[in-house]
Amino acid sequence: MNKRMEYDTLGSVEVDGDKYWGAQTQRSLDNFAIGTEKMPDKLINAFVLLKKAAAKANGKVNRLSPKKIAAIEYACDHVLQNDLATHFPLVVWQTGSGTQTNMNVNEVLAYIGNEHLIKSGEADRLHPNDDLNQSQSSNDTFPTAMHIAATLALTETLLPAVEQMVQTLQKKQQQFNQIVKIGRTHLQDATPLTFGQEISGWVHMLEKAKQMLTDDQKYLTELAIGGTAVGTGINADPNFGDLVAKQISEDTGILFHSALNKFHALTSHDQLVRAHGSLKALAADLMKIANDVRWLASGPRAGLGEIEIPANEPGSSIMPGKVNPTQAEALTMVVVQVMGNDAAIGFAASQGNFQLNVFKPVIIYNFLQSVQLLSDSIISFNQKCLQGLKPIEERMAAYLNQSLMLVTALNPHIGYENAAKIAKKAFNEQITLKKAAVELKLLTASQFDKWVDPKQMI
Repeated sequence: MNKRMEYDTLGSVEVDGDKYWGAQTQRSLDNFAIGTEKMPDKLINAFVLLKKAAAKANGKVNRLSPKKIAAIEYACDHVLQNDLATHFPLVVWQTGSGTQTNMNVNEVLAYIGNEHLIKSGEADRLHPNDDLNQSQSSNDTFPTAMHIAATLALTETLLPAVEQMVQTLQKKQQQFNQIVKIGRTHLQDATPLTFGQEISGWVHMLEKAKQMLTDDQKYLTELAIGGTAVGTGINADPNFGDLVAKQISEDTGILFHSALNKFHALTSHDQLVRAHGSLKALAADLMKIANDVRWLASGPRAGLGEIEIPANEPGSSIMPGKVNPTQAEALTMVVVQVMGNDAAIGFAASQGNFQLNVFKPVIIYNFLQSVQLLSDSIISFNQKCLQGLKPIEERMAAYLNQSLMLVTALNPHIGYENAAKIAKKAFNEQITLKKAAVELKLLTASQFDKWVDPKQMI
């Protein structure tokens, strides 16, 4: 393979001729052959958005020439509009500040920008540090890219997926709001409710999660840019951070702002911890919904069997005709992964020392993985399970009519203890509540029919 020599402060290093990166990226590749987890595409794109905004901001404070700014803009647009993933090869398990990924982005953009300058006949050349990293440090660019990536992932990927599921469940709620069924608490029979009411609980869980995640974005839109090395802003114009935030806001349509205290912004990741806490809360609700669905669909003859879900694929390699709740199982496994990610993020965020937290790559990797997994699994569960969910009304009615907990309706008329006597007699003798009540002479048959009406108990 064709090779070329690249140079940094440590000397020369050989790079594949068809790759756009430079010496510092190559050193990271050589020194960190750990795992297969690459820096997420969403983080790289966030970095590119940042570099484009930084170039424009540097122009406004006379730190970059118009020709270099134009070349950087060209390079950024080229990366954002094309699949160049092979030129961003670095793994998560690198320096904890993310310096090597910052330099990977700088080197690739400088390479593309310089090709553009050469073709345009310009004499200027871009330098990865002096131009692409002008007024910046990895210590403020990486956390800035983390917040941009997290905000865009929530806005563009997860929240729309949750809204799709909400809309599906709202339709089901209205459609099944007149079907009365037995409720269950402690996995035991309880008083009646409608199937629509049961689904309404699922709807509100998702709506509440959306609200919490939307609130979290208020904190994620605080950007560390302008803090440079330790938060003092050394080597940057005092207005640089605000100018970059304003430009990113214009480019994304989301209002970002430069953090008031850069010392906090470089060493603390409490905003991401909080936001991932809301992801965990959403995951917990999804676990409940998925488990409700597979419990209610259990059977079809030896389980609850109150609902029917789509049969998407054969469920067993040995038992013919078996169909399993595979979408629910996939969703619940995602929830387990998100719970683990939350523990990793919380622990990593607690490890800030002095002016920097050096667990940044693992924090953003896990955060973005949680967003992607939740988004994908919600869309899949919604489309391949919830949309085809149907109640089996005959089974619901059978459970309802034989439930002993209908006796609860008698409490106001004959008291708790007398109602309990009826329930116990009915259970022990395997007779109906009505027959037990009449035999105990606690009320008449007509009184029972008047007072024990499931439709009046919801």
